[in-house]
Amino acid sequence: MKLLIVEDEAKTADYLRDGLAEQGWSVDVARDGNNGLHLAREFDYDVIVLDVMLPGLDGFSVLRELRLRKQTPVIMLTARDRIDDRVHGLGAGADDYLVKPFSFIELLARLQALVRRGRQQEQTELSIGDLQINLIARRAFRDGNRLDLTGKEFALLALLAQRRGQILSKTVIAAQVWDINFDSNTNVVEVAIKRLRAKIDGPFRSKLLHTVRGMGYVLETREDEDAGSARSPA
Repeated sequence: MKLLIVEDEAKTADYLRDGLAEQGWSVDVARDGNNGLHLAREFDYDVIVLDVMLPGLDGFSVLRELRLRKQTPVIMLTARDRIDDRVHGLGAGADDYLVKPFSFIELLARLQALVRRGRQQEQTELSIGDLQINLIARRAFRDGNRLDLTGKEFALLALLAQRRGQILSKTVIAAQVWDINFDSNTNVVEVAIKRLRAKIDGPFRSKLLHTVRGMGYVLETREDEDAGSARSPA
């Protein structure tokens, strides 16, 4: 499970990061609101822990901006035990609220509850054109034919399908699929894309996995290309 902590107090952030990492979470930390918003928008997290009092953008502003694009579960932290602050946070789109100081065990339980709730609401079947993906069974079919995908290939396909129509950079793909920081000297993403493309597009007339030069990759149907293919002689 992947989690983002947006907290400017170094001791609190380090304590949460280390404790959650011990519980098996993959944890990113942002020390201010602007960086926190950037990470929350750029990457997909199972849940976000967001402090209210932050340098740059405060937690409420981060949450409002995030909700314009994503519905990632968010639990807010505050040192102020005031009802109006909690109402403000919940009104801005927070899913839960904890007042400092808090029990780590309670935070962990609330995080796990938010993840369970989010997964229950997740779409389990995805389709793009004649491509069908079952996220639970981890199977994919194209035009009724089952695709023989490795675990990483399926994870890559699922990421692209869940964000269909969005151009994903190599950095985003490396972080989400391999949980690594992208190194420009590494061709792991290009190799994986090439192998996946051969399986989901190679035998089929219409192509779904596209390269956007200088930006990244996108999974989508393109009507003009499909029509052009249909008009082409056999």
